[in-house]
Amino acid sequence: MIGVAVVGYGYWGPNLVRNLWELPGAELRWVCDLRTERLAGVRTRYPSVNITEDFDEVLADPKVDAVAISTPVASHFPLAMKALQAGKHVLVEKPMAASAEKARRMVDEADKRNLVLAVDHTFVHTGAIRKMRELIDTEVGDLYYYDSVRINLGLFQSDVSVLWDLAVHDLSIMDYVLQERPVAVSATGSSHLTGKPEDIAYLTLHYQSNLIAHVHVNWLAPVKVRRTLVGGSRKMIVYDDLEPSEKIKVYDKGIVVDTNAPSPSRRKKEDQLRVGYRTGDMWAPQLDLSEALAVELREFVSCVEHGTTPIADAQAGLRVVSILEAASQSLARGGRMVELEGMKCPA
Repeated sequence: MIGVAVVGYGYWGPNLVRNLWELPGAELRWVCDLRTERLAGVRTRYPSVNITEDFDEVLADPKVDAVAISTPVASHFPLAMKALQAGKHVLVEKPMAASAEKARRMVDEADKRNLVLAVDHTFVHTGAIRKMRELIDTEVGDLYYYDSVRINLGLFQSDVSVLWDLAVHDLSIMDYVLQERPVAVSATGSSHLTGKPEDIAYLTLHYQSNLIAHVHVNWLAPVKVRRTLVGGSRKMIVYDDLEPSEKIKVYDKGIVVDTNAPSPSRRKKEDQLRVGYRTGDMWAPQLDLSEALAVELREFVSCVEHGTTPIADAQAGLRVVSILEAASQSLARGGRMVELEGMKCPA
């Protein structure tokens, strides 16, 4: 039985607590939060779980093997480092740290102590995203573009920009489904509240191949949109997270190039027709509808027990934070392209 504590019982913490409470093989021992009124709700629903405002009390419990951290971004690094140095495995909310340097120190600390450090990239544990990765590997062909829109009205954050709040989801998905890593990033955006971070942003990721990726995030949209389009040489994918059932649709559409067309020096006006269009069937694959967080926590507990590596490991978290940091630099420089270094690909 793996003893687990949850730190932070605000927006996401209750979901962690509920799933860990129900998870076979895990014993939820502590919930820690600085706000006493939140802990009162824990005592009502989970009377056997210890509650505290003191993180050191959690770390002092020898029966706590792992800590799940669901707190504001600025606190991820000090809390995770303290837990790792106490010999505890860690699952930390995304983004894993407020800077690539801090994320790298967390990676090094976990490696040095041979501890599991996982990042809560929840979407990579959904049936839809797992199916998207499978389709990209087997059906789509050469990738042309990856285009994602994640917009809604609110929820405004005071400590991070819309990139760090919303684009982190899309970047974690891209890190999982795309084998190729970006080499540079550019971003533009604006803030419409004085003294607050950007609430609208456009992020472009550049690759060594012809692939280009674009992410649009917005806290000021009149509607909620969660849609991704992936185009390739053989098939195209539309992923709509707001669809109740058919979240993934595969289109047998594309262009057909006549490789026997005359050379540029011999082309005439009619040669412009050398590009044709292919239209085939659309189909929606059946998806695993298991709750992503339950799948993720089951994997995390198993990794702690057996010493294996989670899908969204510390390196994945570091890659995402590195892109966000570079995007923030590009924003500050008026959209100038920022190169990415050391983007480690998965084995």
